[in-house]
Amino acid sequence: MGERQVFQPLTKEDKVTVVLYRIGIVLSTIITAVLAILFLIGSLNAGSPLPEVLGYGLQVSVGMSVFFIHLYLSTFKKYLKNLYYISLACLAALVYLGKGSLSLALVQTPVSALLLLPLSGCLGFVTAKEAFCFKLLEGYVLAMVMPFYLLLLATGSVAGRSAVSGLAVIALLLVLFTLRKAFMPLAYDIGDKSAYR
Repeated sequence: MGERQVFQPLTKEDKVTVVLYRIGIVLSTIITAVLAILFLIGSLNAGSPLPEVLGYGLQVSVGMSVFFIHLYLSTFKKYLKNLYYISLACLAALVYLGKGSLSLALVQTPVSALLLLPLSGCLGFVTAKEAFCFKLLEGYVLAMVMPFYLLLLATGSVAGRSAVSGLAVIALLLVLFTLRKAFMPLAYDIGDKSAYR
């Protein structure tokens, strides 16, 4: 994939799936940016409804990208879907650890940030795929930085202002990535359907 040309006319299904895929990317970026801003201004209160809604929203938006991504190799798509299912199990574990609250689990047990690795892996796969296909180099950086950031959080290596700065960098990279990806012609995401297997 990654051809900047139209191989065949797009069907209605092609157009809908590409739009849903890109909406997932855009929403993931907006949610991450809002979390970073709230974290930056100190308005992210663990256990309050807003971080909970944003957390579940991020899970859903990443899922949209996972289920509507166009890949030539079905093996990669199966792997990605399985990783997303693991992220759902991790979400349930976070809710359990936080006694119903995602944010409380993360605040009270920093090591629980490791449970966000599968979700980060899904979003990182999407960004790396786009980096590979369209030379969006920030996609490769995101695929490496997001899980590394979670590992640093889980081990307590970053906290306070460093944690805020890390999330802000991720949010800025996602904004750059999204602005470069979201406005590409829809046909670029479909590529040559004869190559799908």
